[in-house]
Parts: sequence; structure tokens; C-alpha cells
Amino acid sequence: MTARQTDFTPVIDLLREKGTGPIRARRPVYVDLLPPCNNACPAGENVQAWLDLAQAGKFREAWETILRDNPLPAVHGRVCYHPCETHCNRGQLDSAISIHAVERFLGDLAARQGWIAPITAAPSGKHVLVVGGGPSGLSAAYHLVRLGHSVEIREAGPVAGGMLHFGIPAYRLPRDDLMNEVHRIEAMGVKITLDHKVEDVLAEQRAGGFDAVFIAIGTQLGKRIEIPARDAAHVVDAITLLHAVETGDPPCLGRRVIVYGGGNTAIDAARTARRLGADEALIVYRRDRAHMPAQAFETREALSEGIKIKWLSTITDIGAGELTVETMRLDPQGRPQPTGQFETLSADSVVLALGQHSDSGFLRNVPGVAFTPDGSLVVDAGMMTGRPGIFAGGDLVAGERTVTAAVGHGKKAARHIDAWLRPPIAQAAPQAGLKHPVVGFDQLNLPIFADAPRSVQRELPVAERQDRGFTETTAGLSEAEARYEARRCLSCGNCFECDQCYAACPEQAIVKLGPGQRYRFLYDRCTGCAVCFEQCPCHAIEMIAEPIRVASEPST
Repeated sequence: MTARQTDFTPVIDLLREKGTGPIRARRPVYVDLLPPCNNACPAGENVQAWLDLAQAGKFREAWETILRDNPLPAVHGRVCYHPCETHCNRGQLDSAISIHAVERFLGDLAARQGWIAPITAAPSGKHVLVVGGGPSGLSAAYHLVRLGHSVEIREAGPVAGGMLHFGIPAYRLPRDDLMNEVHRIEAMGVKITLDHKVEDVLAEQRAGGFDAVFIAIGTQLGKRIEIPARDAAHVVDAITLLHAVETGDPPCLGRRVIVYGGGNTAIDAARTARRLGADEALIVYRRDRAHMPAQAFETREALSEGIKIKWLSTITDIGAGELTVETMRLDPQGRPQPTGQFETLSADSVVLALGQHSDSGFLRNVPGVAFTPDGSLVVDAGMMTGRPGIFAGGDLVAGERTVTAAVGHGKKAARHIDAWLRPPIAQAAPQAGLKHPVVGFDQLNLPIFADAPRSVQRELPVAERQDRGFTETTAGLSEAEARYEARRCLSCGNCFECDQCYAACPEQAIVKLGPGQRYRFLYDRCTGCAVCFEQCPCHAIEMIAEPIRVASEPST
């Protein structure tokens, strides 16, 4: 083989593996991947972005970033079940970021400072009716106002907030903190009409000259099941109990209260019963703890307050002062099955916490509006019912039934209502952009991150909780604690200008572009060695293949 016929395969293979000199098999590129916290948020918050602003002390900017997606940060910092934290990559390093605590700090700070969300959109001249003043209705109204529309909420109850007000006890959500955020939405121009139950939505739409309607009435009625109950048995559903407590007319439950159910409402009902003076509150649940739908942290809090739980049990008969329960067993699919073994329990009251349904009868005669067999309102991908111009969201439609999901529905519906109202693209749904890939823990390179213990929110001592009634049990973070907690964010998938790539590059092929501008690669210097990729802690750099180009030999 002559010199001109030399086999360069081994050299090229080496270049493909690492890269050197003028021939590069791979080149680095900066990328933006989707953090798992953002991906998990039902309200669509850009969690990573506002955490970055919070750690820098830019609290108002952080708050306004939250408000692009969610108008109720002080509320969510208290009652959201924070799936963002469940999915946080830091949880596999030491412990998840306390995202909800930082959000609460920002929401509470905004209330103390009297911050108002800016409205920059020009008035559209369009009017929208929102039926229901709960989290979904408040969210939709807020986003519609920011889009330039005039909005009126018509609420059947005496105050806005819906189940935030009447379904979540004050020890979890103080009413002043809730109403501060409601009043801010009103201050932005949303009209809220209280004690107004909508019975004929089409008539109200016509009379008010509304161009579109958003139905957000929630599920405010407690479900009941057929359990034999003899005369004088004191039975109340959990929703009625919580509502009565809020209106200042709580029922007399007695010394021993049994709550039937396993969800978060059952937990709230049992903890409320103790605060009303019950000596004992016992939850009866038909499956085991592993299958209990209540959030684990709520169950732990209830147990710490002395609430007892009788697992694998179902109530078969309720009498005056006592009830009968049957022991259950779980089949291989986790479904409870009867065993034929019974026992009698004493009880002064029984609280049924078996789910909720909607008071949606007024919609049944609206042409085009349809319901699923389980009572959910049917909507399309743009949250519109079969009646053009009537949209719906929140617990009334199928899907996850949480406060945060309801707020997300309100935002989504507002954007689709806005698109439907504006010519010449009326009835054209906004197009959702493609999501970046979600970055996982195994893609991170974390040697520069030291262990940083999670901030702990101080709690009211258990011994004082019953004596202090419905006083909030969990305190917020201080400014220093909030900034510390925000700094624990790993910035998964997005460059935070740590300079690791810049310092590691052996060819000086990376240029700093200035604060907030990140970096640029000089590919005429880059050898494709991948040191920058290997040193990037948050996986904001990818190595991509490029064709091998071997220069032509000079002619002789």
C-alpha cells in the first residue's frame, strides 16, 4: 500500500470517539431541556425560572413570573399537593426543593407589599361571563382580564373562593390569605357578583350581552351511598360539615366521631371534628394505607394529632350510638372484598366523606351540552362544550380534581376563549408548542453540588392545635430561608452560567457573552473533546454528531 493509499480508518475511529485537531466527529451545542418540576405542574408554572429569580432576591420578578400562569401563589403555597416536588431531581440527591414554601413566601410578600399584576393588553370590547367563583373560575377571569376582556363572575355563595373557602379548613388555608388574592383579582377589573345562583345560563348570557361563558361550578355536593341507617342516627356528609364550620354554624358531633372515607376530605373532616371538641375521631377506610388516596403528608399530620384510622373496614349499618363494620381483604388487584367478619363500634356521629358531585342540573337542557355517565361535563381539547361559546373547566370536567388542576383549566380555557373571540381567527384554537425533552436525574453531573438540607417550615405544636382551634398549623419561610431554598435548585436542563464549561475547555473555544446571555462556542477552535459536556452539571450541553470531512490531498 502506497502513502497515498494509507488506511486512515483507525485514526478516524479515534476522532469519532474523542475528536482532535481539525477533524471533529461531534460538536457541543447548548440546549434547553424541560425540568421535571415544570413538567409536573398542573398549572403550567415555569417553576425553575421563578426559583432562579427568588434565589437572586428578585422577589417581585419571581412573583410576576408565577402570575403568568397562576394568580394564587399564596393559596397554592399552602394547599397544592406539589407534584413538582415529587418529581424534583434533587430528591434523588438529598431532598426535593421545598417549592411550595418558596411560592408561599412570594405570595405572602406580595400581599404585604400590595403588589398588583400589570395589565398591558388593549381592551378587546368583548364580555365574558364566568359561572362560579372557585379556583378555576378565578383563574379564568384573571387570565381573560389580562388578555383585555371584561369579565364578570357570578357566584352562588356569599363569598368568592368556592371550595377554597368552604371545603378547605382554615388551619390549612387562612381566610385572610385567600381573600387577599381574591381582592387583587377584583382590583384588576374582574366584577364578582355574590349570592347569584345561575339557573338559566343562556338567558343570563343574552341578558348580560356576554360573548362567551365559562362554567366553573365545581363539585360542591357530597355523595351519599345506600347504608342502612336507623332512626336517630346522626349522619352528615363531610362537605356539609366543612361548609357549616365555615359559616359559623357547626353541628354538634359529640365525643366520638367516625369518618367514612379515605381521601383528603376525610382527613380534613376528622381533624375538624377534633377541633370542634370530639375526644376521638376515627377514620374507617375499606383498603389499606398503601391504597389510601389521601396525600401521605396529610395522613401523617392527622395521625400526629391523634386521629385514628381503621383500615380494611367498611360500614354496613348505622344506628343510634353505634354502627356495624365488616372487615375487608384485598384481592390480588388491590380491590377490597368482604370477609363476613363483623364488629360493632360506638359513635355519636358518622361523617360520610365518599366524594363529591356537581349541582349541574341547570346545564342539562342547554342544546349541545353533554355529560359522561359519571356526571362529568364533556368538553373538547379547547375546553369548549358542544354549545359554541360555552366553555367549562375545573372539577366539573373529567381529569385530576385538585386546586392546581382547576387553576390550570382556567388558564387554558381563557386562552381558548380569547382565540375564539378574536377575528379573523375566531374559533381557531391556540397551538401548543412542542415540549423540550424532560431531563432526568441520571443525565445530571453533580460533583459541584454539596449536600444542602431542605428548609423546614415550623409547625404549631400538636398539643396546642386543638386549643387554638383553626389557627394555621404551618408557618412560612423567612426571606433568608426562601433564598436558601431557591438556591438548592439544580437548574436541571438549563444553563445557569456556572462557568464550568468555560473553565474546563482546553482550547479556549467558549466565549462568555455577559450576565444572562450565557456562552457561545467557537467551532473553529473546538476539537469536540466533550470536556464541556462532561463538566456541565445540569445537562445544558449536548454532543451531536457531524459528518467527518477529510480534506482532499493536493494533486501532484
